[in-house]
Amino acid sequence: MFNILKNFLTNKKMGGLSLAVFALAFLLAGFGMASAFHGTSALQMKSATASTAVPAPAAAVPGSFADLAKRLSPTVVNVKVTKIEKVGPSPMFQFPEGPFGDFFKQFPNMIPQGPENRQTQGTGSGVIISADGYILTNNHVVEGAKEVTVTVGDKEEYKAEVVGRDPKTDLAVLKIKPKENLPAAQLGNSDQINVGDWVLAIGSPFGLSHTVTSGIVSAKGRVIGAGPYDNFIQTDASINPGNSGGPLFNMNGEVVGINTAILPYGQGIGFAIPINTAEQIIPQLEAKGEVTRGYLGVSIQSLTPELTKALKLEDSQGALVSEVTPDSPAAKAGIQRGDVIVSFGKKPVEDARALPIMVAGTPVGQEVPITVLRNGEKHQLSVMVGKLPSERAEEGTSIQPTQGKWGLQLQDLSPQLASRLGVKAGQGVVVAGIQNGSPAERAGVHSGDIILEMNRQPVHSVGEAREVVTKASEKDPLLLLVKRDSGTFYVTVTM
Repeated sequence: MFNILKNFLTNKKMGGLSLAVFALAFLLAGFGMASAFHGTSALQMKSATASTAVPAPAAAVPGSFADLAKRLSPTVVNVKVTKIEKVGPSPMFQFPEGPFGDFFKQFPNMIPQGPENRQTQGTGSGVIISADGYILTNNHVVEGAKEVTVTVGDKEEYKAEVVGRDPKTDLAVLKIKPKENLPAAQLGNSDQINVGDWVLAIGSPFGLSHTVTSGIVSAKGRVIGAGPYDNFIQTDASINPGNSGGPLFNMNGEVVGINTAILPYGQGIGFAIPINTAEQIIPQLEAKGEVTRGYLGVSIQSLTPELTKALKLEDSQGALVSEVTPDSPAAKAGIQRGDVIVSFGKKPVEDARALPIMVAGTPVGQEVPITVLRNGEKHQLSVMVGKLPSERAEEGTSIQPTQGKWGLQLQDLSPQLASRLGVKAGQGVVVAGIQNGSPAERAGVHSGDIILEMNRQPVHSVGEAREVVTKASEKDPLLLLVKRDSGTFYVTVTM
């Protein structure tokens, strides 16, 4: 769950793609906060006030946050999660060197093995978004949970149902059945906050519920390599493990972000998902349990100055197409490798980061005009947006652990999963899970990564990967060639 964010803001250019390859988010096990509004949905309150909302004038340094903390704390909940993690089998007994030990080494199947499953527990934070018990938190907090318990107001405990998850934005919605109406948070407008604005965070760092910290917005639009829709608010309000899923408030007591990640080796650098991102998908998570997104079927990258010059473009606006998935909506529309998509739906595409968000928010089946630059000339195309395959489509596929010492859970690439990840079936294996505290986690390997090679050997199946791992010495690092999003890079996993 906890992936170390390394070398943040240091771009590594690989294959023409400027990619922060080691920007690995240290995901925190934590949950939310909210403001004290009773009996009305947070979404309803926001929609009722959005038309009259006016950005607040710049405020002086607050003399005290006491009133805000008192009013908002009741909307913050503590979340306890129990998970069952698969780990490789390990001997239950150690045998000494000598004839007796050598005998059992010749017959490893005779050595009693420990269990392959292990129960783990974690805590986090959540924010109440409706009076009838809907709670917003992070996906990484509840992913794979066997049991979720929510504590409201430091006293009332409720069993919670995970009604919806969205791994791509790292958001999830829980539901409890409270005895009475709960205080619900009011959702603000994250587009209206400015760098330098005061913000307040409330959560359960290290399990310490209703901890209040303050700071300012340090930056907006941060890309940290956590997912395809990165657009984080950076803050120096103190955030620690256990804050994940907890809200970031403005001085009006409105939620403007969901705290999600930190730089573990730095101080005063935390990241929150903008609440406007969350607000767009909450209704789908509540109603369907997942998010339906538009799908184009291209791999893209931003235009560097070198690429702009090589392609003889006037500027670096647009998204460069590096690959087109066969039989995809893009392929049917005539989009080709090397095209630069400069507009989508009559809206300009500023860079490669903007296009996935635009496509994802387009209704499935809608015909959309696209402008591409090809060999210096503009071409007008039309694409019918497809449906991005569901994250749940592959949940029934077998997941197999490798040797437990490395902490990797690997899954074969089925044709459906390969299409969704933009690779060919059999081209590597996908990381389905990471054991907490394992060498793979410390090295920054993510769930969803595709491992193309192990120790310089191509791997096409979990079986091949297991053979390589079995032969690997603990004294030497395990060298992985990893594909993440549109880039590939090497990772060394050491014991």
